[in-house]
Amino acid sequence: MSLIETRGLRKVFRQAVKDPGLSGAVKHLFTQRYKDKCAVEGIDLSIEEGESVAYVGPNGAGKSTTIKMLSGVLVPSDGEITVDGLVPYKQRMENAQRIGAVFGQRTQLWWDIPVRESLALLRDIYQVPTTVFKKNMDAFTELLGMEDYLHLSARKLSLGQRMRADLAAALLHDPKIVYLDEPTIGLDVAVKHRIRDFIKEMNREKGTTILLTTHDLGDIEDLCERLVIIDQGRIIYDGKLQEVKDAFAQERTLHIQLSSPLSDAESLFRDLPEVSVKRTNDGSEAAFSLSIRFNRFRSTASDIVKRVMSHAEVIDFRIDEPSIEEIIRRVYDGQLDAAELAAAGKGSA
Repeated sequence: MSLIETRGLRKVFRQAVKDPGLSGAVKHLFTQRYKDKCAVEGIDLSIEEGESVAYVGPNGAGKSTTIKMLSGVLVPSDGEITVDGLVPYKQRMENAQRIGAVFGQRTQLWWDIPVRESLALLRDIYQVPTTVFKKNMDAFTELLGMEDYLHLSARKLSLGQRMRADLAAALLHDPKIVYLDEPTIGLDVAVKHRIRDFIKEMNREKGTTILLTTHDLGDIEDLCERLVIIDQGRIIYDGKLQEVKDAFAQERTLHIQLSSPLSDAESLFRDLPEVSVKRTNDGSEAAFSLSIRFNRFRSTASDIVKRVMSHAEVIDFRIDEPSIEEIIRRVYDGQLDAAELAAAGKGSA
C-alpha cells in the first residue's frame, strides 16, 4: 500500500440559500433552503514514501479540501482514505504525530512568546526526545538562518522569518509527510530560495514525503518531479512534470545577438518545420538581435545557431526553455481539457 492512498474520495458541503437583505435572513429562519456543493468528486490518488508531489489547480478546485481530509480536519462524504495505514479522521491523534503542515496564511507559533519557546512547547506536545530536538534545532537554525530571531516573539517577525520558523515547527518531530500550502507566498527571492533548498534537503536526507499546493510555479519546477492537476474537484492530470512539459511546452526561443544586421534571416530556416523568426533591436546601434522560436523535438538549437553563424557574426545568444507556467495558465483559462491532459498522463505511465 502507498503511503497516501485515496479511492473515490468525495466531499460535499451543504450551503444555505438565502435571499438578500434582512427580509431574506428572516425568511430563512422559518423556511430553510440548502444546496449541495461538491468540492471534491471521486479522487483516486496514490503517493509513495519519499515522493515530492505538486498538487495544483485554480482557486476553488478542491486542493485545500483534499489536504484537510488527508490531515483529518474534515470527514469525507464518501470514499476511502489512508495515510501511512491510518484513517485520518478516525485516528486523528496518531495521524497528527506523523504529519507536518505549513499554511502560508496561518502560523502555528504562539503569537506572544519567543520562537524558541514555541518550538519547545511543540517538542512537549509531540513528545520529541531531547536528543532529536537538539539535533533538529541545530540543523534548522543553520539551514534556515534562524539564529538572529529565535529570541523574538512571533508577532515581531517579518513574513519571511515567520515562514522559516513555521517550517521548523512543522518538521520538528520528523514527520513522514509534510503538507505545504503556499509556503513561499509573498516572500522575496532570497527567502524563497532558502526555503526551497531546505525543503529539498529534508526530502533528500530524511526521505520526507512532500505534498505541495501552490500558485508559485517556481516552487513546482524547483521542488517536484510529479504533477497532479485538479479542476472542479476532479484530477485531470497525474504524471511526471517533464512529461506534461514535453507534451504541451515544446517550443524554445533562441535569442541571438549579432554584430551586424542579417538580411532575409527567414530564408535560412525555410526547410525547417515550425520555426519562426522575429527581429528585435536591443537599443544598441552596433548590435542587432533575432528571436527564433522552434519546436525542440523537430529542430536543435545547435543547427539554428550554425545556420546563423554561417551568415553573420554572433556576439551572444541564450535559450528560453519551456516552462510549466504556460501549461498551468492554459489549464486555468480552459485551453487544455481533461482529455488532452489524460492522454499526456498515459504517455508518462
